[in-house]
Amino acid sequence: MANVKIGFIGCGDIAKLKHFPGMAQQKGVDLVAFCDLVIERAEEAAKKYGTPDAKVYTDYRELLADESIDAVHVLTPNVGHSEITVAALDAGKHVLCEKPMAINSEEARKMLDARDRSGKMLTIGYQYRHFHENAIAKKVVDDGWLGDIYYAEATCIRRRGVPTWGVFTDKSKQGGGPLIDIGTHALDLTLWMMDNYEVDYVVGSSYEKLGRMLPPEQQGQVSWRDGSPDPWNNETYDVEDSAMGFIKMKNGATINLRASWALNIVTNPGMVLLCGTKGGLDTYDGVRLNHVVAGQPSITKVGEKVNPFIPGFGGGDTPPSKEHEIWVAALKGEGELFVKAEQAIVVTQVLDAIYESSRSGKPVYL
Repeated sequence: MANVKIGFIGCGDIAKLKHFPGMAQQKGVDLVAFCDLVIERAEEAAKKYGTPDAKVYTDYRELLADESIDAVHVLTPNVGHSEITVAALDAGKHVLCEKPMAINSEEARKMLDARDRSGKMLTIGYQYRHFHENAIAKKVVDDGWLGDIYYAEATCIRRRGVPTWGVFTDKSKQGGGPLIDIGTHALDLTLWMMDNYEVDYVVGSSYEKLGRMLPPEQQGQVSWRDGSPDPWNNETYDVEDSAMGFIKMKNGATINLRASWALNIVTNPGMVLLCGTKGGLDTYDGVRLNHVVAGQPSITKVGEKVNPFIPGFGGGDTPPSKEHEIWVAALKGEGELFVKAEQAIVVTQVLDAIYESSRSGKPVYL
């Protein structure tokens, strides 16, 4: 069987830290094309990870015109996800698009429609599902330890953790701030663990407080890369710094979603808490199961928190990338997609609804 030929659109940090090394671990694939608006990034990636004849581009349309390419990774700022993914699917390529699926539900729907008319595969890069503790939590739920889950919390909060690289604080390119950046992971995990995507309505609020107000000396932020001082720029910060949402499911269950890059809190709980009729669990420190043993309430730790399955994060030796392993198997016809586009679009719809509810002051029904 011939190797699967892969192209990459976007060669920034998420590509360098996650997708390039993750795909380089896989067998039976050739990394043959690299595209970025900054040609030097594409050239550097091609030299380090590409085949000897790998091509570089600054226009993604030229990459998509290469009929030999089987699949592409869309790794651009959020605003480009829908347009590029639709073009790639229409060009006959399978697509792995980074999270979130799109900047709003309308753009995400265009991606689903393109997938359906093209017959090609589309998956979204929600890699947190493959983290050790989250995989164990999902198994605990699927094995019935929690019973009927009727309350959940999806939380990703930082006291001071504004990403100062890339375009994270540029609303025109990202569509939003922490809600669409990290809240999307917490919500994806929660819906996936509950196996419940039937949303009734959403109420939400977003806040633009600390991101534009705190002077550098009060930010107290250090770089996640080397621990050096890393203040953000108030003048160019034009997204929310916190967002909260209340999600009512059609079966009566409720989810509280909380996301923030900058919030005056003491501790940072995260990411998932689930409460059911037989027991509960959280993933705040590994996986803690709250259940009944010998007729008595008991807390059992059933999974440790370990380094994520992302080459490039955490340093040192990292486990193979499960996300890319599953993706390549699906491309070869040897397995199914793990993150379904039908699931990812619900996440985008909820995030979209929280922003809309915050603007209107009213519930948004899905």
